[in-house]
Amino acid sequence: MSFLNLLVVSAVAFGAPLVVRAIPVVRMPSPVLEIVAGIVLGPSVLGVVVVDAPVEVLALIGLAFLLFLAGLEIDVHRLRGRPLRLALAGFVASFVIAVGAGFGLAAGGYTRAPLLVAIVLCATSLGLVVPVLKDAGQIAGDTGQLIVAAASIADFGSVILLSLFFSESSSGVGTKIGLLVGLAVVAALVVLAMMRAAPRVMSVFTMLADTTAQIRIRFAVLLLVAFVALAQGLGFEAILGAFLAGAVLRLVDRDAAMSHPLTQAKLDAIGYGFVVPVFFVTSGVRFDAGALFASASTVVQVPLFLLALLLVRGVPAVLYRTRLGTRQTIAAAFLQATSLPFIVASVAIGERLHALAPATGAALVAAGLVSVLFFPAIALGLLRGAPAQDPPAVVGPTGAAATEAAATGTVPEKTS
Repeated sequence: MSFLNLLVVSAVAFGAPLVVRAIPVVRMPSPVLEIVAGIVLGPSVLGVVVVDAPVEVLALIGLAFLLFLAGLEIDVHRLRGRPLRLALAGFVASFVIAVGAGFGLAAGGYTRAPLLVAIVLCATSLGLVVPVLKDAGQIAGDTGQLIVAAASIADFGSVILLSLFFSESSSGVGTKIGLLVGLAVVAALVVLAMMRAAPRVMSVFTMLADTTAQIRIRFAVLLLVAFVALAQGLGFEAILGAFLAGAVLRLVDRDAAMSHPLTQAKLDAIGYGFVVPVFFVTSGVRFDAGALFASASTVVQVPLFLLALLLVRGVPAVLYRTRLGTRQTIAAAFLQATSLPFIVASVAIGERLHALAPATGAALVAAGLVSVLFFPAIALGLLRGAPAQDPPAVVGPTGAAATEAAATGTVPEKTS
């Protein structure tokens, strides 16, 4: 077994954020540069790197950790009241528009999996959205709370829909709904058991948290692996289990950001410092540029998917206008249309299930790359021109707000 390919991937992961920081003209999040570098070094261009066993294993762990950290961003204590209702209404509107866009693209011959494309278009990259809101001074006010709620619902809803309709299990949707309810019951039981045992367990966790035992990190990894194994055992994709594990950990250890601030930093170090960049670089290596540029008709898919992404996630932001005003509503539209990690993950699943053609998958990933490059910058310009907002009267704990900031290079270090 050779580690040469992993060495090159690791070198790219190390160099990408340095390039972003050192060269001001490179105004892009680090994951974008990692994917682009993977494309250049992979079979599509230079052919220097191939995905062998060590790279494959770490990329799979990286995908699971990425979704786990995304789930850890979900603060259910903030998902309440009118922001929750607006976020839910916005996601329903997004899905309706997405289904129309998916079948419209299918009618035009641009995809053979309209429902999968619709689900892909419904997600928002919460980890990229939160740093932008923090940098604009809007995270604690109505604008930030509403956008975070909408992005949380979009991430969670997209993962659920993908697991229901696209997994390697051959069981029907009705059976999967029953299994999904069972998975939710298991998650609820874990939360209740941990909360009931919280005083005794947390005292032990506190004693061992910063020793060589690193018990909080071991517990987080155990929870991640357990839910991934459970989800796969029930016939769902691993990403559902990983995402749910993050959400469960946030519930059972909701005060960790205040009482044990190093826990989040340690999880970020494992994820964004090690395995997540391997996943992004590997996604670039697997990117089929040849299929994308095989003809002009396939290249046209990129702006079409980008427009569809903006319509699906941007148009429902109109629901927020009476609450936020025009300027912040437009900013919310662009932030909600920012998506990359879920696109990359779902495209990999779609291609593995032979539901997506390589050209369609490459076009979707390319559209996601463009959205990450431009949409947050536009939103930040709009939000910076708006007055900073005071926090609402009742605010839940802020939690793991900017876990991806350091990894993406999108905001100054003080916000990460």
